[in-house]
Amino acid sequence: MGTRCETEGKYLVSIFRSLVAKELVNVHKLNQVEAAQKIGATQAAVSQYICSKRANVASKQCNDALPKIQALASKAAQRLAKGETNWKQVSLDFCKACSKGFETEIEQTADHYVI
Repeated sequence: MGTRCETEGKYLVSIFRSLVAKELVNVHKLNQVEAAQKIGATQAAVSQYICSKRANVASKQCNDALPKIQALASKAAQRLAKGETNWKQVSLDFCKACSKGFETEIEQTADHYVI
């Protein structure tokens, strides 16, 4: 049996990355290559996220956390699109949120997300 991070990360990280990619392309109008560069993925992976070929099954298994993951993904995509942050920082912020189990509301501070 794996740790909480291994178990939840298997699903939640792929859902989060998928939602961020979709926001970058659909809302912030980045092309797939630009979105891929922002999230540290390939253009092919972004294409699969957009077409729901990746992380789709995982999202069905994580319904309880999905609204908070979507909120965090939306804020992360906005900051990535504006160049206010990078994927490494977004990933760290997501890990903090995940480690707390998405139990409290997500608030944005000047530089980071606080749970």
